[in-house]
Amino acid sequence: MKIYPIQTGNFKLDGGAMFGVVPKTIWQKTNPADSNNMIDMGMRSLLIEDGKRLILIDTGMGNKQSAKFFGYYYQFGDHSLDLSLAKYGFHRNDITDVFLTHLHFDHCGGAIQWNKDKTGFEPAFKNARFWSNNEHWDWAVNPNPREKASFLKENIFPIQESGQLNFVSENPLKELGFEILKMDGHTEKQMLPKIIYQGKTLVFMADLLPTIGHIPLPYVMSYDTRPLLTIKEKEHFLNIAADNEYFLFLEHDAYTEICTVHHTNKGVRLKSTHQFKDIFN
Repeated sequence: MKIYPIQTGNFKLDGGAMFGVVPKTIWQKTNPADSNNMIDMGMRSLLIEDGKRLILIDTGMGNKQSAKFFGYYYQFGDHSLDLSLAKYGFHRNDITDVFLTHLHFDHCGGAIQWNKDKTGFEPAFKNARFWSNNEHWDWAVNPNPREKASFLKENIFPIQESGQLNFVSENPLKELGFEILKMDGHTEKQMLPKIIYQGKTLVFMADLLPTIGHIPLPYVMSYDTRPLLTIKEKEHFLNIAADNEYFLFLEHDAYTEICTVHHTNKGVRLKSTHQFKDIFN
């Protein structure tokens, strides 16, 4: 098995929305805001090469949305999914599986693209199986008012219509080669891949832990549907991560790929930060 970090792009989000009830004077120490109160965010995916399988975890937001849409999110930098894949000698047509932690647009938008004449949509990975789970899929196709703007039908229904949609079973280790931790605080049945790689445990954090600035328990996004449950889930997970020296792969931290945590007299806190290449060969 080989694993590669994939940069699909950077964007900006409102810092207050990203940190909920935590005052700006505190959160801006780790996530400084610009003059519009926006903070830098990454859209980092993982690519797993395992035998003949090439599994992509999350896709970023893609590029099919309108200029008005992208005007809200201020994309910046030169990263793209195709450039990142090419860096390691791959093309999107090589992808055999696309695993979606959840169906918010910044995690699954890149799964679907315009067709050639822009009359409709098609899978951006024509040879891949797309993986979700039953509970989250039902939640996304019947969106609540709070999440409706994040569950975009043009990102979701074309996956089903393509015939390439699959739902994980109770044995994802057998199906995909890694375990899945399901979390309900951010959205219903978000899935975090837990991967054993080179003798270490790597967990893809998705939106349970967006950035290193979100490690303290009260630092919870306003986007979470059940913030008190997020705090409970995060506390439980971070204690296990500290006890077992997990490496946490950060999807949304624009500057830190991996972090570790440890126990302190203030609770679990940041221990160290790393680039992927510094930990894994």
